[in-house]
Amino acid sequence: MAVFILRRLAQSVLVMLTVSLIAFAMFRYIGDPVNQMVGVDTTPEQRAALREALGLNDSVYVQFVRFVWNALHFDFGISYQFKQPVGELILSRLPATLELSIASAIFALVIGIPMGVYTGINRDAWLSKLFLTVSLVGISLPTFLIGILLIFIFAVNLRLLPSFGRGDVIDLGFWRTGLLTASGLKALILPAITLGLFQMTLIMRLVRSEMLEVLRTDYIKFARARGLSERAINFGHALKNTLIPVITVTGLQLGAIIAFAIITETVFQWPGMGLLFLQAVQNVDIPIMAAYLMLIAFLFVVINLTVDILYTVVDPRVRIGGSAT
Repeated sequence: MAVFILRRLAQSVLVMLTVSLIAFAMFRYIGDPVNQMVGVDTTPEQRAALREALGLNDSVYVQFVRFVWNALHFDFGISYQFKQPVGELILSRLPATLELSIASAIFALVIGIPMGVYTGINRDAWLSKLFLTVSLVGISLPTFLIGILLIFIFAVNLRLLPSFGRGDVIDLGFWRTGLLTASGLKALILPAITLGLFQMTLIMRLVRSEMLEVLRTDYIKFARARGLSERAINFGHALKNTLIPVITVTGLQLGAIIAFAIITETVFQWPGMGLLFLQAVQNVDIPIMAAYLMLIAFLFVVINLTVDILYTVVDPRVRIGGSAT
Protein backbone atom coordinates (compact mmCIF):
# COMPACT_ATOMS: atom_id res chain seq x y z
CA MET A 1 0.00 0.00 0.00
CA ALA A 2 2.91 2.37 0.74
CA VAL A 3 4.22 1.96 -2.82
CA PHE A 4 0.74 2.65 -4.19
CA ILE A 5 0.42 5.88 -2.17
CA LEU A 6 3.95 7.04 -3.00
CA ARG A 7 3.31 6.56 -6.71
CA ARG A 8 0.08 8.54 -6.45
CA LEU A 9 1.92 11.28 -4.55
CA ALA A 10 4.56 11.48 -7.26
CA GLN A 11 1.85 11.79 -9.91
CA SER A 12 0.16 14.52 -7.87
CA VAL A 13 3.39 16.51 -7.63
CA LEU A 14 3.85 16.22 -11.40
CA VAL A 15 0.31 17.48 -11.99
CA MET A 16 0.85 20.45 -9.68
CA LEU A 17 4.12 21.35 -11.43
CA THR A 18 2.32 21.29 -14.78
CA VAL A 19 -0.45 23.52 -13.47
CA SER A 20 2.17 25.80 -11.92
CA LEU A 21 3.79 26.18 -15.33
CA ILE A 22 0.45 27.12 -16.90
CA ALA A 23 -0.33 29.58 -14.11
CA PHE A 24 3.17 31.08 -14.38
CA ALA A 25 2.81 31.51 -18.13
CA MET A 26 -0.50 33.28 -17.60
CA PHE A 27 0.96 35.41 -14.83
CA ARG A 28 4.08 36.30 -16.81
CA TYR A 29 3.00 36.61 -20.43
CA ILE A 30 -0.61 37.88 -20.35
CA GLY A 31 -0.30 41.64 -20.19
CA ASP A 32 2.36 43.61 -18.36
CA PRO A 33 2.19 43.52 -14.53
CA VAL A 34 3.90 46.90 -14.31
CA ASN A 35 1.26 48.58 -16.48
CA GLN A 36 -1.46 47.11 -14.28
CA MET A 37 0.14 48.40 -11.08
CA VAL A 38 1.10 51.97 -11.99
CA GLY A 39 -0.68 55.01 -13.33
CA VAL A 40 -0.19 57.02 -16.50
CA ASP A 41 1.93 59.60 -14.67
CA THR A 42 4.61 57.08 -13.67
CA THR A 43 8.00 57.91 -15.15
CA PRO A 44 10.06 55.36 -17.15
CA GLU A 45 12.62 55.33 -14.33
CA GLN A 46 9.93 54.40 -11.79
CA ARG A 47 8.63 51.69 -14.10
CA ALA A 48 12.13 50.27 -14.50
CA ALA A 49 12.69 50.33 -10.74
CA LEU A 50 9.38 48.52 -10.14
CA ARG A 51 10.23 45.94 -12.80
CA GLU A 52 13.56 45.29 -11.09
CA ALA A 53 11.88 45.07 -7.66
CA LEU A 54 9.38 42.52 -8.97
CA GLY A 55 12.17 40.42 -10.47
CA LEU A 56 10.81 40.70 -14.00
CA ASN A 57 14.32 41.24 -15.38
CA ASP A 58 15.48 37.81 -14.17
CA SER A 59 15.58 34.80 -16.46
CA VAL A 60 12.39 32.81 -17.04
CA TYR A 61 13.75 29.82 -15.11
CA VAL A 62 14.57 31.95 -12.07
CA GLN A 63 11.13 33.56 -12.20
CA PHE A 64 9.40 30.18 -12.43
CA VAL A 65 11.31 28.77 -9.45
CA ARG A 66 10.47 31.90 -7.49
CA PHE A 67 6.80 31.61 -8.51
CA VAL A 68 6.61 27.97 -7.34
CA TRP A 69 8.42 28.81 -4.08
CA ASN A 70 6.04 31.69 -3.38
CA ALA A 71 3.05 29.51 -4.27
CA LEU A 72 4.19 26.94 -1.71
CA HIS A 73 3.98 29.75 0.84
CA PHE A 74 0.59 30.86 -0.55
CA ASP A 75 2.10 34.10 -1.83
CA PHE A 76 0.65 35.13 -5.18
CA GLY A 77 1.48 38.81 -5.07
CA ILE A 78 -0.82 41.83 -4.93
CA SER A 79 -4.20 42.04 -6.64
CA TYR A 80 -4.29 44.65 -9.40
CA GLN A 81 -7.92 45.45 -8.65
CA PHE A 82 -8.13 45.34 -4.85
CA LYS A 83 -4.50 46.35 -4.07
CA GLN A 84 -4.39 43.63 -1.39
CA PRO A 85 -2.42 40.38 -1.07
CA VAL A 86 -4.10 37.73 -3.19
CA GLY A 87 -3.67 35.09 -0.50
CA GLU A 88 -5.66 37.15 2.00
CA LEU A 89 -8.42 37.79 -0.54
CA ILE A 90 -8.79 34.09 -1.35
CA LEU A 91 -8.68 33.02 2.29
CA SER A 92 -11.42 35.54 3.10
CA ARG A 93 -13.65 34.04 0.37
CA LEU A 94 -12.71 30.39 0.90
CA PRO A 95 -15.15 29.67 3.80
CA ALA A 96 -18.16 30.80 1.77
CA THR A 97 -17.24 28.59 -1.20
CA LEU A 98 -16.42 25.55 0.93
CA GLU A 99 -19.63 25.81 2.94
CA LEU A 100 -21.68 26.10 -0.25
CA SER A 101 -19.83 23.21 -1.91
CA ILE A 102 -20.04 20.88 1.08
CA ALA A 103 -23.75 21.64 1.54
CA SER A 104 -24.33 20.92 -2.16
CA ALA A 105 -22.39 17.64 -1.98
CA ILE A 106 -24.32 16.51 1.12
CA PHE A 107 -27.59 17.38 -0.61
CA ALA A 108 -26.54 15.39 -3.69
CA LEU A 109 -25.51 12.33 -1.66
CA VAL A 110 -28.37 12.30 0.83
CA ILE A 111 -31.00 12.63 -1.91
CA GLY A 112 -29.24 10.95 -4.84
CA ILE A 113 -28.20 7.64 -3.25
CA PRO A 114 -31.64 6.71 -1.80
CA MET A 115 -33.31 7.70 -5.08
CA GLY A 116 -30.83 5.56 -7.02
CA VAL A 117 -31.33 2.59 -4.73
CA TYR A 118 -35.11 2.88 -4.91
CA THR A 119 -35.21 3.19 -8.71
CA GLY A 120 -32.80 0.27 -9.03
CA ILE A 121 -34.83 -2.03 -6.80
CA ASN A 122 -38.30 -0.86 -7.95
CA ARG A 123 -37.58 0.04 -11.56
CA ASP A 124 -41.20 -0.38 -12.72
CA ALA A 125 -42.81 1.64 -9.93
CA TRP A 126 -44.47 4.94 -10.81
CA LEU A 127 -42.31 6.74 -8.25
CA SER A 128 -39.19 5.46 -9.99
CA LYS A 129 -40.42 6.88 -13.27
CA LEU A 130 -41.08 10.20 -11.54
CA PHE A 131 -37.54 10.22 -10.10
CA LEU A 132 -36.08 9.50 -13.54
CA THR A 133 -38.12 12.33 -15.03
CA VAL A 134 -36.87 14.72 -12.37
CA SER A 135 -33.31 13.57 -13.04
CA LEU A 136 -33.70 14.37 -16.73
CA VAL A 137 -34.78 17.88 -15.82
CA GLY A 138 -31.81 18.25 -13.47
CA ILE A 139 -29.35 17.16 -16.14
CA SER A 140 -30.91 19.08 -19.02
CA LEU A 141 -31.46 22.54 -17.51
CA PRO A 142 -28.41 24.81 -17.19
CA THR A 143 -27.37 25.82 -13.69
CA PHE A 144 -28.10 29.51 -14.09
CA LEU A 145 -31.64 28.78 -15.29
CA ILE A 146 -32.30 26.48 -12.32
CA GLY A 147 -31.09 29.22 -9.99
CA ILE A 148 -33.28 31.86 -11.63
CA LEU A 149 -36.33 29.57 -11.45
CA LEU A 150 -35.73 28.84 -7.76
CA ILE A 151 -35.35 32.56 -7.07
CA PHE A 152 -38.56 33.31 -8.96
CA ILE A 153 -40.54 30.66 -7.06
CA PHE A 154 -39.19 30.78 -3.51
CA ALA A 155 -37.87 34.34 -3.25
CA VAL A 156 -40.10 36.44 -5.51
CA ASN A 157 -43.46 34.65 -5.39
CA LEU A 158 -43.46 32.78 -2.07
CA ARG A 159 -41.04 35.14 -0.26
CA LEU A 160 -39.74 32.25 1.81
CA LEU A 161 -36.00 32.44 1.12
CA PRO A 162 -33.51 35.21 0.26
CA SER A 163 -32.45 35.61 -3.35
CA PHE A 164 -28.87 36.82 -2.85
CA GLY A 165 -26.07 37.16 -0.35
CA ARG A 166 -24.85 34.97 2.46
CA GLY A 167 -26.97 36.28 5.32
CA ASP A 168 -25.56 37.05 8.74
CA VAL A 169 -22.16 35.51 9.46
CA ILE A 170 -20.22 34.89 12.67
CA ASP A 171 -16.49 35.55 12.78
CA LEU A 172 -14.75 32.69 14.58
CA GLY A 173 -11.32 34.23 14.02
CA PHE A 174 -10.05 31.68 11.51
CA TRP A 175 -13.42 31.16 9.80
CA ARG A 176 -16.42 33.29 8.92
CA THR A 177 -19.50 31.09 8.86
CA GLY A 178 -23.17 31.58 8.19
CA LEU A 179 -24.09 28.10 9.43
CA LEU A 180 -24.61 29.36 12.97
CA THR A 181 -27.26 31.97 12.10
CA ALA A 182 -30.83 31.54 10.91
CA SER A 183 -30.44 33.97 8.01
CA GLY A 184 -27.19 32.28 6.99
CA LEU A 185 -28.84 28.87 6.84
CA LYS A 186 -31.80 30.25 4.88
CA ALA A 187 -29.47 31.99 2.43
CA LEU A 188 -27.62 28.69 1.85
CA ILE A 189 -30.65 26.64 0.78
CA LEU A 190 -31.30 27.93 -2.75
CA PRO A 191 -27.67 28.10 -3.95
CA ALA A 192 -26.90 24.68 -2.43
CA ILE A 193 -29.84 23.08 -4.26
CA THR A 194 -28.93 24.87 -7.48
CA LEU A 195 -25.30 23.74 -7.33
CA GLY A 196 -26.05 20.20 -6.15
CA LEU A 197 -28.99 19.32 -8.40
CA PHE A 198 -26.86 18.16 -11.34
CA GLN A 199 -24.62 16.08 -9.06
CA MET A 200 -27.69 14.61 -7.37
CA THR A 201 -29.14 13.38 -10.65
CA LEU A 202 -25.74 12.05 -11.74
CA ILE A 203 -25.31 10.08 -8.51
CA MET A 204 -28.89 8.81 -8.66
CA ARG A 205 -28.48 7.47 -12.18
CA LEU A 206 -25.07 5.97 -11.38
CA VAL A 207 -26.37 4.15 -8.28
CA ARG A 208 -29.42 2.92 -10.21
CA SER A 209 -27.27 1.60 -13.07
CA GLU A 210 -24.85 -0.14 -10.70
CA MET A 211 -27.69 -1.61 -8.63
CA LEU A 212 -29.35 -3.05 -11.74
CA GLU A 213 -26.02 -4.54 -12.83
CA VAL A 214 -25.18 -6.03 -9.44
CA LEU A 215 -28.66 -7.49 -8.90
CA ARG A 216 -28.16 -9.60 -12.05
CA THR A 217 -24.92 -11.19 -10.84
CA ASP A 218 -24.56 -14.81 -9.76
CA TYR A 219 -23.66 -14.15 -6.15
CA ILE A 220 -26.93 -12.21 -5.67
CA LYS A 221 -28.82 -15.20 -7.07
CA PHE A 222 -26.88 -17.45 -4.70
CA ALA A 223 -27.74 -15.16 -1.77
CA ARG A 224 -31.42 -15.47 -2.64
CA ALA A 225 -31.07 -19.24 -2.90
CA ARG A 226 -29.62 -19.26 0.63
CA GLY A 227 -32.81 -17.62 1.85
CA LEU A 228 -31.41 -14.19 2.75
CA SER A 229 -33.97 -11.42 3.06
CA GLU A 230 -34.35 -8.87 0.29
CA ARG A 231 -33.21 -6.15 2.68
CA ALA A 232 -29.98 -8.01 3.44
CA ILE A 233 -29.39 -8.68 -0.26
CA ASN A 234 -30.12 -5.15 -1.44
CA PHE A 235 -28.30 -3.22 1.27
CA GLY A 236 -25.79 -5.74 2.62
CA HIS A 237 -24.52 -7.06 -0.72
CA ALA A 238 -25.76 -5.10 -3.73
CA LEU A 239 -25.34 -1.56 -2.42
CA LYS A 240 -21.90 -2.31 -0.98
CA ASN A 241 -20.61 -3.31 -4.39
CA THR A 242 -21.69 -0.01 -5.93
CA LEU A 243 -19.40 2.00 -3.63
CA ILE A 244 -16.33 2.23 -5.88
CA PRO A 245 -17.98 4.07 -8.81
CA VAL A 246 -19.98 6.18 -6.35
CA ILE A 247 -16.78 7.12 -4.50
CA THR A 248 -15.14 8.01 -7.80
CA VAL A 249 -17.94 10.22 -9.02
CA THR A 250 -18.52 11.80 -5.62
CA GLY A 251 -14.86 12.68 -5.23
CA LEU A 252 -14.51 14.13 -8.69
CA GLN A 253 -17.82 15.95 -8.47
CA LEU A 254 -16.82 17.56 -5.16
CA GLY A 255 -13.87 19.09 -6.96
CA ALA A 256 -16.13 20.07 -9.84
CA ILE A 257 -18.60 21.67 -7.42
CA ILE A 258 -15.84 23.86 -5.97
CA ALA A 259 -14.36 24.68 -9.37
CA PHE A 260 -17.62 25.42 -11.15
CA ALA A 261 -19.45 27.23 -8.37
CA ILE A 262 -18.77 30.40 -10.34
CA ILE A 263 -22.17 30.45 -12.06
CA THR A 264 -24.12 29.73 -8.87
CA GLU A 265 -22.17 32.31 -6.89
CA THR A 266 -22.81 34.87 -9.63
CA VAL A 267 -26.56 34.19 -9.81
CA PHE A 268 -26.98 34.42 -6.03
CA GLN A 269 -24.18 36.98 -5.47
CA TRP A 270 -22.61 34.52 -3.06
CA PRO A 271 -19.36 36.09 -1.77
CA GLY A 272 -17.08 33.16 -2.53
CA MET A 273 -14.00 32.43 -4.62
CA GLY A 274 -16.03 31.91 -7.78
CA LEU A 275 -17.45 35.42 -7.67
CA LEU A 276 -13.96 36.77 -6.90
CA PHE A 277 -12.55 34.90 -9.91
CA LEU A 278 -15.25 36.24 -12.20
CA GLN A 279 -14.49 39.78 -11.06
CA ALA A 280 -10.79 39.09 -11.69
CA VAL A 281 -11.55 37.94 -15.25
CA GLN A 282 -13.59 41.07 -15.92
CA ASN A 283 -10.74 43.28 -14.66
CA VAL A 284 -7.86 41.12 -16.02
CA ASP A 285 -6.55 40.62 -12.49
CA ILE A 286 -3.93 38.00 -13.35
CA PRO A 287 -2.62 37.28 -9.81
CA ILE A 288 -6.11 36.28 -8.62
CA MET A 289 -6.68 34.18 -11.75
CA ALA A 290 -3.36 32.37 -11.34
CA ALA A 291 -3.96 31.77 -7.62
CA TYR A 292 -7.47 30.45 -8.28
CA LEU A 293 -6.15 28.07 -10.94
CA MET A 294 -3.47 26.76 -8.56
CA LEU A 295 -5.89 26.36 -5.66
CA ILE A 296 -8.51 24.51 -7.71
CA ALA A 297 -5.84 22.20 -9.15
CA PHE A 298 -4.56 21.51 -5.62
CA LEU A 299 -8.08 20.66 -4.41
CA PHE A 300 -8.60 18.28 -7.35
CA VAL A 301 -5.26 16.59 -6.66
CA VAL A 302 -6.05 16.17 -2.95
CA ILE A 303 -9.53 14.83 -3.69
CA ASN A 304 -8.26 12.38 -6.32
CA LEU A 305 -5.52 11.18 -3.97
CA THR A 306 -8.11 10.67 -1.21
CA VAL A 307 -10.34 8.73 -3.62
CA ASP A 308 -7.43 6.51 -4.66
CA ILE A 309 -6.65 5.73 -1.02
CA LEU A 310 -10.33 4.96 -0.34
CA TYR A 311 -10.17 2.49 -3.24
CA THR A 312 -7.66 0.44 -1.27
CA VAL A 313 -10.07 0.31 1.67
CA VAL A 314 -13.18 -0.58 -0.33
CA ASP A 315 -11.52 -2.93 -2.83
CA PRO A 316 -8.23 -4.61 -1.77
CA ARG A 317 -7.64 -5.67 -5.39
CA VAL A 318 -6.64 -2.07 -6.16
CA ARG A 319 -3.96 -2.19 -3.46
CA ILE A 320 -2.70 -5.56 -4.63
CA GLY A 321 -2.55 -4.40 -8.23
CA GLY A 322 -0.82 -1.17 -7.23
CA SER A 323 1.81 -2.96 -5.14
CA ALA A 324 2.55 -5.52 -7.77
CA THR A 325 3.44 -3.09 -10.50
